[in-house]
Amino acid sequence: MSADQVTEYMSVLGRQARQASRVIARATTAVKNRALLATAEAIEAAEASLIEANGLDLQAGRDNGLDDAMLDRLALTPAGIRSMVEGLRQVAALADPIGAIRDMKYLPSGIQVGRMRVPLGVIGIIYESRPNVTVEAASLCLKSGNACILRGGSESIHSNRAIAQCIRQGLDAAGLPQEVVQVVETTDRAAVGALITMPEYVDVIVPRGGKGLIERISRDARVPVIKHLDGICHVYVDDRADLNKAEAIALNAKTHRYGVCNAMETLLVHEGVAAQFLPRMAALYGEKGVELRGCPQTCAILPQTIAATEEDWATEYLAPILSIRVVADMDEAMDHINRYSSQHTESIITEDFTRARRFLGEVDSSSVMVNASTRFADGFEYGLGAEIGISTDKLHARGPVGLEGLTSEKYIVHGDGHIRQ
Repeated sequence: MSADQVTEYMSVLGRQARQASRVIARATTAVKNRALLATAEAIEAAEASLIEANGLDLQAGRDNGLDDAMLDRLALTPAGIRSMVEGLRQVAALADPIGAIRDMKYLPSGIQVGRMRVPLGVIGIIYESRPNVTVEAASLCLKSGNACILRGGSESIHSNRAIAQCIRQGLDAAGLPQEVVQVVETTDRAAVGALITMPEYVDVIVPRGGKGLIERISRDARVPVIKHLDGICHVYVDDRADLNKAEAIALNAKTHRYGVCNAMETLLVHEGVAAQFLPRMAALYGEKGVELRGCPQTCAILPQTIAATEEDWATEYLAPILSIRVVADMDEAMDHINRYSSQHTESIITEDFTRARRFLGEVDSSSVMVNASTRFADGFEYGLGAEIGISTDKLHARGPVGLEGLTSEKYIVHGDGHIRQ
């Protein structure tokens, strides 16, 4: 396609999505659930064809030199397909936020005022590699009454087309227009530029991918963006911590999974317990193959540690590498966090209630924890059922974004012939 053809193609998708958004916004919970469950059945029935389509993507990926980690994210296995099916059924079982009314009250004028939860409208979602995101994003947008335009990575185009066909079958079965969920068919990168600059058709953009992608979208979008750039997460071990708890949490937060945004990247340790605690952790991290980079005090306690640079404190490694800093007290720990954190997730390990309360109140991140691993910063773990992503912004949604994060509120007013005096 030429640039003009891509622009026209995306405009058509936008117009169709805007029209479909009005239909899905008024759809009942039963109809939306019927579409989700019918999509689950279609995906189950299409397992063989989904794996065949995914095989085309995997072969193209190998031919194009994709590394093993990217190929692993790209692969659709029978277990992965079962997980997608189960995810659809779980979203169908979630409470529908649309139409919920709160804070309805009479005012002195006699009118009754409250707030009603409503869809955002049309959501554009841009993501890389993982074809299961197509199902996750579609299901959450559909249940929250939104139309969506999904632009997956070019490396997963065959998989996404096959999944899109299953979603269309689910929408047909529920009597909903297929345009409620549209998967961008072109791999031309100009499609992303068009999608993020169509405020007349798209109400919000949700990017899921690497920092470079999200930076580009945040810079160029003319549509509001729900996003986080990176996850530089901290665990602070206080001198009033239970060190057995601290050991388990600091190990889990770093080594449970490395390439995720809620993994700990910097461990802060109070100087009062550093000499006792750090050798214990170094042995455990050594067993896991984690490279340690530390401040001068850390290096004095653990001579095998590499000296940390200024860049280390501001780096999201997404790898078995950990920065460690010894601090004088909680205030120094919070100063470090407020300087280097990406405002994703921070945790304090302490048995001191007052310090825990201060940490919760003064650390300015989207998730702040006491005596828990940063790995819990996840929509499913928070009881949201599922999430479309994590937001570190302060407007609209913050933290894991589930169904409610894909909605807004409007004021509603009941009167009986009331006029303003």
